[in-house]
Amino acid sequence: MQSDSLIIFFLSLAVMIITALLFGQIMRRLGQPPVLGELLGGILLGPSVFGSLAPGIFQKLFPMSGPAFIGREAIIYLGLMFFLFVAGLEIRLGELKSQGRAILMTSFMGMAVPFVLGVWAVLGFRGLWSAQAQAPDLGFAVFMGTALAISALPVIVKILTDLNLLRTPFGGLVVSSATLNDLAGWLLFAVLLARFVHGTGNPWVTIVLVIAVFVLVLTWGRRLGRHLIPLLEKWCPGPSGFIAVTAAFVLLAAAFMEAVKIHAIFGAFLVGVALTPDDEHRKDTQEIIYQFVTGFFAAPVYFVSIGLRVNFIANFDFYLVTFVLTVACLGKILGASVGARLSGVPFKKSLALGFALNARGAMEVILAGIALEYGIVHESIFVALVVTALITSMIAGPAIRLFLSGDNATMGQDFNCKLTAGYL
Repeated sequence: MQSDSLIIFFLSLAVMIITALLFGQIMRRLGQPPVLGELLGGILLGPSVFGSLAPGIFQKLFPMSGPAFIGREAIIYLGLMFFLFVAGLEIRLGELKSQGRAILMTSFMGMAVPFVLGVWAVLGFRGLWSAQAQAPDLGFAVFMGTALAISALPVIVKILTDLNLLRTPFGGLVVSSATLNDLAGWLLFAVLLARFVHGTGNPWVTIVLVIAVFVLVLTWGRRLGRHLIPLLEKWCPGPSGFIAVTAAFVLLAAAFMEAVKIHAIFGAFLVGVALTPDDEHRKDTQEIIYQFVTGFFAAPVYFVSIGLRVNFIANFDFYLVTFVLTVACLGKILGASVGARLSGVPFKKSLALGFALNARGAMEVILAGIALEYGIVHESIFVALVVTALITSMIAGPAIRLFLSGDNATMGQDFNCKLTAGYL
């Protein structure tokens, strides 16, 4: 890379990190996850605002071709993969053993209802989706169903932590249901990419392959991880060696997923699931990895880059945004609440649970970004999904507090949990 390109590369990354830090801290002080501030900062830094006010400087600082662009995109892609790895570390499959019926009902209804509504929204309102979706195919309909059904486990953990609810029965029910939602949602999206984007062979072979990979990682992969981690800690003492080996695993898994025509991020996510720590010592190591991922290039640069992709003002369709947000909230809140109520959860707690699972945050933003990259959606739908992710995450905390305000047994406890989800 030549000297001029190196200067632009370094300056662009510095500006993105400073923007992420500034707006992330503003959101943190307002009681919201910093990731929301990073998204808003990226929108202001991108073509929506800065690019419109100073187009020459914007194009010089953030070129869309050349060595500086390639380097920046490589950093952003690595950031995406390691963010999904950290998200996978938050998956606690062991917590699914308690409250089995309530978890299954809440998770199933919280996934099925918004998924069906999302598919119906595409097929039943064809004219709303503009030229790209005048005759929506099955892939686009399945994508919208998946996008409206997914939750954001890291954001949900952060919200429950702030409300001192994580280690309550209510918190366990929410996190366990969100875990199943996330696994099912990413599984659906993996099948969608493999089949409708990469176009690999027989669709049933694709589905079986994706499910087999997920099942193997969630069973044998986790067992191998439990035996492998102590060996790695003995062979590579100290956090630095463990982080290096973990990074190698993430990159190898990403390469394998790309080789079998499944997106690389699923490899990173599944490595995180397989290496989920189950004791305090390993949680300390996880904290170090988490701080590295969220404090430097990974998460901050990726989420700021979302705002650089499209002009949010020019592509903001009020009716489309309102429609997507309404269908998303109605499907998730109604589905999860009814599922919880049918399993015996009291009415107000059911509504609180529905609003908790309605928080989509970073996960929907990532899903929307990949869909935009592969041409599954165009800019207006991408903007609608990002706005939906922002609003659903911001309203979740106040809604939970409202519906549980009279429950002293639930709200009045401080479990003083040490968690790694503060950023997400």
